[in-house]
Amino acid sequence: MKTKLLLIVLVLFTSFAFSQSFDVNGTVLDGSGLSLPGVNVKVKSSSQSTTTDFDGSFKLTGLSKGTTIVLSYIGYRTQEVVVSTNKITVKMIDDAKSLDEVVVIGYGSQKKREVTGAVAVIDSKTIEALKPIRVEQALQGTISGVNVTSQSGSPGAGLDIRIRGIATNGENKPSAIIDGYVGDLSLLNPNDIETITVLKDAQAAIYGTIGANGVILITTKMGKKNSKPKIAYNTYTGFQETSRKLPTLNATEYALLLNESYANGGKPLPYPNVTGLGKGTNWQDEVFGKGVPIINHDISISGGSEKVTYAVSGSHLDQEGIVGGDKSGFLRNTARVALGADVSDKLKIKTNVIYTYFTRKTLNENGLGSVLFNALNVPATIKPYQSNGDFTVVPNSTGLGNEIINPLAQIENTYNDYNYKKINGNFGFDYKMFRGFVLSSSIGFNTSNSERREFAKQISYGGKVFDVVQSSVTQSTVNDNDYSFDLFGTYSNKIGEDHNITGTIGTTIYKQYGNGLFATGYDVPYNSWDFADLNLITTISKVKNNDSYTYDQRRLSYFARAQYDYKGKYLFSAMIRRDASSKFGPGNKVGYFPSFTAGWVVSDEGFFKESKAINFLKFRASYGTLGNDQIPNYGYLGILNGEATYVFNGELTSGRAQGQLPNPNVKWEEARKFDVGTDIRLLDDKISIVADYFIDTRKDLLIPNIPVSGINGTGAPGASAPTVNAGTVRNSGFEFAIDYKEKFSDSFSMNVGYNVTFIKNEVLEVNNGTGFIEGGAFGVGQQPPSRMEEGKPIGYFYGYKTDGIFQNKAEVDAHPSQLALGADASPGDIRFVDVNGDGIIDIKDKTNIGDQIPEATMGFNLQMNYKSLDFGIYTFASIGNDMVRNYERNLTDVNHSNYILGRWTGEGTSNSIPRVTTGATSNNNFSDYYVEDASYLRIQNIQLGYTLNPMITQKAGITKLRLYGAVNNLYTFTKYRGFDPGASFGPTNRDQVSQSPIGAGIDYGFYPIPRTYLLGLNLNF
Repeated sequence: MKTKLLLIVLVLFTSFAFSQSFDVNGTVLDGSGLSLPGVNVKVKSSSQSTTTDFDGSFKLTGLSKGTTIVLSYIGYRTQEVVVSTNKITVKMIDDAKSLDEVVVIGYGSQKKREVTGAVAVIDSKTIEALKPIRVEQALQGTISGVNVTSQSGSPGAGLDIRIRGIATNGENKPSAIIDGYVGDLSLLNPNDIETITVLKDAQAAIYGTIGANGVILITTKMGKKNSKPKIAYNTYTGFQETSRKLPTLNATEYALLLNESYANGGKPLPYPNVTGLGKGTNWQDEVFGKGVPIINHDISISGGSEKVTYAVSGSHLDQEGIVGGDKSGFLRNTARVALGADVSDKLKIKTNVIYTYFTRKTLNENGLGSVLFNALNVPATIKPYQSNGDFTVVPNSTGLGNEIINPLAQIENTYNDYNYKKINGNFGFDYKMFRGFVLSSSIGFNTSNSERREFAKQISYGGKVFDVVQSSVTQSTVNDNDYSFDLFGTYSNKIGEDHNITGTIGTTIYKQYGNGLFATGYDVPYNSWDFADLNLITTISKVKNNDSYTYDQRRLSYFARAQYDYKGKYLFSAMIRRDASSKFGPGNKVGYFPSFTAGWVVSDEGFFKESKAINFLKFRASYGTLGNDQIPNYGYLGILNGEATYVFNGELTSGRAQGQLPNPNVKWEEARKFDVGTDIRLLDDKISIVADYFIDTRKDLLIPNIPVSGINGTGAPGASAPTVNAGTVRNSGFEFAIDYKEKFSDSFSMNVGYNVTFIKNEVLEVNNGTGFIEGGAFGVGQQPPSRMEEGKPIGYFYGYKTDGIFQNKAEVDAHPSQLALGADASPGDIRFVDVNGDGIIDIKDKTNIGDQIPEATMGFNLQMNYKSLDFGIYTFASIGNDMVRNYERNLTDVNHSNYILGRWTGEGTSNSIPRVTTGATSNNNFSDYYVEDASYLRIQNIQLGYTLNPMITQKAGITKLRLYGAVNNLYTFTKYRGFDPGASFGPTNRDQVSQSPIGAGIDYGFYPIPRTYLLGLNLNF
């Protein structure tokens, strides 16, 4: 009996021991040992869950030994841990390339393994490492198929983004969608961004008429549920300097060269005695600043409860220009509030509002007579200042032209300011109407106001074109607004065990409207910037000019998408969008944009079995049609916005005339996109490969200024020829990207990435009456140097081919005559090629001599972590792009780059650089002598950081404290002689916004992108 009783007691105690529950306290760390807040912690097979707080801690109650908890967090592998004690520590394994990562695709999202289009993603870690001043800079070299070029290195200057090449002579920039609404990338604070998703192929067809140039989707940072407030403060400060100076002739070299030039022209020497001239003035040293400051502050607070999440942030950027001192600069302030709330189990609401304010001052740049153009062309023999302290006046002589002035005086007498205020955001909700069906709606808006003031001081530069005989002030104000309303429903269901379907159907309403007012007044009081205000102008009204405009554009769209997969192996998607736009006339307002995508996950097939080498293999393909309506408003109508002047009673009277001639048949540009690609993961997901072949054919190009008879009045001020659908361009190419990620130990990890894109651009058709379109400018008085023509790349350079230098009179006599180019050839002159073989060199011998489109672009990026140290380097290369050297004025007395020292001085001395002379020659004609290979490799960013031991910083309530040093635009390897081989700036189109590729790649003395040295701090609480 005692034995049985003892056995019963033992069983009871044993049962109690195994059923005893306890609380578990845990800490979650990232790969470097830092606390990881916001990690989702869930008890397996239970509804109990929580998230880690700001110091990575969590607590679960009522668990027993043997219970399994599941930890998940975006960017890390999901882990399962079996509970054995009441205290546990879990180190998450980094898996930023996880196939289960959710990718935004427009009006929805998909797991990365299920995406069937050409989609690329940049996360916040990459943005943080690059420290871009503008968001667009983060795309350069990090994503294949995307090329970002600078319009200028001046503070606040724009950037051009091209996805898979240049397809049109109009607007080529992709559409930006910020949290679901149309926005502006350039105004965002980069630290507010969670992810950047780029839709490169027919996947973008869900956006219809704004998707032809690709779509960039921005997801901003939001708070996380059940997390304590997290405070992040980031700052950096540093200084800037020019990344390059051109080696120009010093005073002695210039004088000797000028003497030789005058002697060759049979003129007396201008410098009979060069003794004592020395090096003279280095005008680049005079205009380029040293140690030019830049500073940035950024702070954010985020967190959330069970039902509400929030994120609040603000930033301040102040950047001065490396040219012009306080006459050039950019200041930007931003503020953002993002809120999300679960009103009920069915209803979720969200809002995100961003306020941006910036001011910008600019100088004359990127053109004939710009500051840097003058700094390169003013002779080193001229001093900046006279003995009395006044600026030295550059002589107004034939040899120096009438547009070259003292660049320091030009800077001093430049007065302008521009300020811009914008508030934008969205309000939206998701409502679960019934199982599997979610109704979503969002209202997005942008409203901005800008003001500009420019003062032209009454001044004389010695009879130059920049002389101002009557002071003036021009002021303008512009209001731009738009709003969008999206309403769509998404139905998802699983049929049986193997079939998954998702359907989306919806509508979008978009309206864009605004107005502008401009006025100019003359005779500014005291000829002073301090009094440059229209309110103070007292002269009679007839010397005041004013103008205004207003616009209203609308779109109504419907869209639908169906997605299906079988066992996650066979993936299909079809979508269609119908857009109606007020930019086109009756009969052409509506466009339909269908697309199809498909994918096959081969690695899930039974025959593939378990492969140790290949972990994932997917093939995919897409084809679709997208549109582009980026043309000026009312192009199908005749509007009285031209200028007209009449004489009544002997007095001039201003009136109005018809502007652009109407074209009621104008319609959408149409982009037909084809893509086949593959995604591969190798060696336990350590290696990731993405490869794509694509063809993008743009039909019905919207080409402005089609030649028409002059009797229609197209030559009148403000008038122009109509816009017509008259061209076709094709881009085809191959993209390849490979990433290798390895964690060698708990102390050391490395990530290496390489991507390359090959593109061929070809114009297939130009139906504008002449078969080509001209653009750009070279020198003074010459024909446009750039063309769009069938069979050639868009915007190719059209000029003369050269064949070395004539070495003697016999060679000149044996060559076809070059007299038609302006002068007979002499020994030492450029020898031009008789392309058509008719025995004479004339305009018929002009041909393709290069283009600005690179044959290949590539990026190589490396990140390494060793204990508390981190190191990163980002590079970009462009291969095969050409650029026109047009920053040297073709006049006898201007300064030159020192390559001119290798000129021809007699037979056998040079076969590449012609002689110098004041006599007439044909050497200044636009030819491949002025076209240079502008291929380059640029170290875009290099950074070294140190993170203090979290065990030390957490005692002060700091979860992370990182110090770093960085250099942006460290060095550019190139053979190009100009300031910046990566710059590209085409002439402005009639919409006064976009830049045409016809005329791009012509260097007037580009403002170089500065080299920036930074010291920074990342601080998290």
